Amino acid sequence: MEKDQNWLYEISPKRKLIDLNFKEIWNYRDLLILFVKRNIVTVYKQTILGPLWYFIQPIFTALTFTLVFNNIANIPTGTVPAFLFNLTGITAWNYFSQCFVGTSNTFRANAGIFGKVYFPRVIMPLSNVITNLFKFGIQLGILLITYLYVIWNGADVHPNYNLILLPVYILMMAMLGLGMGMIISAFTTKYRDLTILVGFATSLLVYISAVPYPLSEVSNKMPDYAWIVKYNPLTQIIEGFRYMILDTGTFTLVGLIYTFSISVLLFIFGLIIFNRTEKNFIDTV
Repeated sequence: MEKDQNWLYEISPKRKLIDLNFKEIWNYRDLLILFVKRNIVTVYKQTILGPLWYFIQPIFTALTFTLVFNNIANIPTGTVPAFLFNLTGITAWNYFSQCFVGTSNTFRANAGIFGKVYFPRVIMPLSNVITNLFKFGIQLGILLITYLYVIWNGADVHPNYNLILLPVYILMMAMLGLGMGMIISAFTTKYRDLTILVGFATSLLVYISAVPYPLSEVSNKMPDYAWIVKYNPLTQIIEGFRYMILDTGTFTLVGLIYTFSISVLLFIFGLIIFNRTEKNFIDTV
């Protein structure tokens, strides 16, 4: 046998700390598309309402927030109808939370297939992000219909020039969800109870991310604790998302740069942890 042979593919442990390897991912693009199609089809397979859950969940959540926070707690939303205000925040929040929760159990949920066949492991979380982008598009459609309805009824709402930053906000939500999800996924290979913590933490995080209320209300009513909400990068995303669509809320260039920087750093750190874990996770999962 010749010592030097020209192999078509060579599978070896990754030696780089950060190696997203776009070329390899591109080679497996058909598999990525297959996973995305599988995710969309199987999530609501054998359910009664099927894809209608894409519509039901944000609408009922917005109705609940409107009843509890605006009608009972009397939290004002300015000239923007409370339901539209809440639906806008929920639409942005849902994309982040679905990316985060869906990525946070990558290794454990796919241990069977990871142990049998090789492909770039990062394809799994990427397929989750793309799948949730499809859901996000549907929920944006619901938001648009609601938006047009309240305008038809005389509400004083309109977008502003910051709407051109929409792709930037979607990218930040995806990077935050991916980064945090990959970090948690790496730790759940050894500590399984973190999976329970993810659901609990996500339920609490929604309330310190200014989803059901304006950031200004926290500053007015609880100034001593307002910094917790203000410096939460998710708050900046939710507020910026509302500002560009409803022209209400708090937006600063410093806040945008701060949030984008945190998103990139969390994504890079999550990727480092993910790459290190995929080398030996099969021994501990």
